[in-house]
Amino acid sequence: MRSERIAVTGMAINTPLGDTLPGYLEALLAGRSALSNWKRWDTSRIYSKVGADLSDYDVKAKLARLSSEIPADVHKRLRKLVSRAPWSTGLSMLLAVDGFRDAGLFGQQIDPSRIAAIVAGHNINFDFQYQNRLQFEEEPDYMDSLLALTGLDTDHAGSISEVLPVMGPIYTIGGACASGNAALRSAVDEIRYHEVEVAVVVGAVLDFSPVELHAMALMGAITFESFNDDPTRASRPFDLRREGFVPAHGGATLVLESWEAARRRGARIHAELVGVESNSDGNHLPQPSEEGQSRLMQRLLQICRLAPEQIDYVNAHATSTPLGDLTEIRSIKKVFGAHAYKLKLNATKSMLGHTCWAAPVVETVAAILQMNAGRLHPSINIDELDPEVDLDVCRGRVVEHPMGYIMKNSFGFGGINSVSILRRPEPEEVGA
Repeated sequence: MRSERIAVTGMAINTPLGDTLPGYLEALLAGRSALSNWKRWDTSRIYSKVGADLSDYDVKAKLARLSSEIPADVHKRLRKLVSRAPWSTGLSMLLAVDGFRDAGLFGQQIDPSRIAAIVAGHNINFDFQYQNRLQFEEEPDYMDSLLALTGLDTDHAGSISEVLPVMGPIYTIGGACASGNAALRSAVDEIRYHEVEVAVVVGAVLDFSPVELHAMALMGAITFESFNDDPTRASRPFDLRREGFVPAHGGATLVLESWEAARRRGARIHAELVGVESNSDGNHLPQPSEEGQSRLMQRLLQICRLAPEQIDYVNAHATSTPLGDLTEIRSIKKVFGAHAYKLKLNATKSMLGHTCWAAPVVETVAAILQMNAGRLHPSINIDELDPEVDLDVCRGRVVEHPMGYIMKNSFGFGGINSVSILRRPEPEEVGA
């Protein structure tokens, strides 16, 4: 088995809390909520009223900021492609370019055929397709003439490949809310086994439509009863009044390279991706499994040759569902034993809501930023802690905490589990 070390050399973020890494970290540490009432649609006919809404995101302002930071030809292609793309596809291109820029890869002499682009997500452009179906009912000839192309998930990867450009493998990975970690796993394989030098992983912004939101409410998966008039309090992992997750817009990019290649070019290294693995529960229903989650965490520790005591922090999946939060706590206790009570955990979703397919990437960026800052953001909205949650979940406070190794949990519908472990580089390893 090949075992090249994997470096995270680039990151980018876009959530309602900010679209820059410093701004994102600042907002998280301040305990600021991204949630509001949905602005994108008329919600009078659906139960879901609350979410993290990016529909008024200023794309032109982001393009203007990037103009002085990326090559002119790339900026020209980006402006042209974003102007014609569906909303979420345009955001994916902006994230990919921003992450590539952060990695310092523009101007590097890298063979484009050895660059990969992997998009985490599936059925991404829900609302784009929904709006076109409404238009079809009204007047078919007025619908988007390129829907057969731009409505596909592959349009995200194809558009990213054109703007950067990327001429190596491009594809999408669908694993529900574990998609981001599954995409990271594939990126590691591309570097280790397929001679890829750079893998750009984009957690795409899920473009919800009212149909999916209402279906999730009918299924009882999302909050819709208690917090419509106080949306910033709706996402409340580990709190006794949690009643389901809060759907959220948000996306992120992670750029991976082999450790040695990154060191040779003097790249700044945000983190080392020590390992990432996946398994399944053998059950397609949204019923989280303590056995499946704990088995995977134990296996990944073994693969990474780490003792449980070496993990300092877990960025929890913690969606704010009654069963899911407790299942994860039980799994962590089973794996870490007495060390579970020395771990720090927090719930990024308490502020962001659940960015679904992109959540593992969005929250890994949050975890890396916290690890390198030595500070953990609060888990907010825990007014009354569930009595079974007896671990340190950073309830309502910033925690100063040195971290060497961290774990990121992601669990998706369909019984899909995926977990990653990252390491903080030593000062002499981090580059420029």
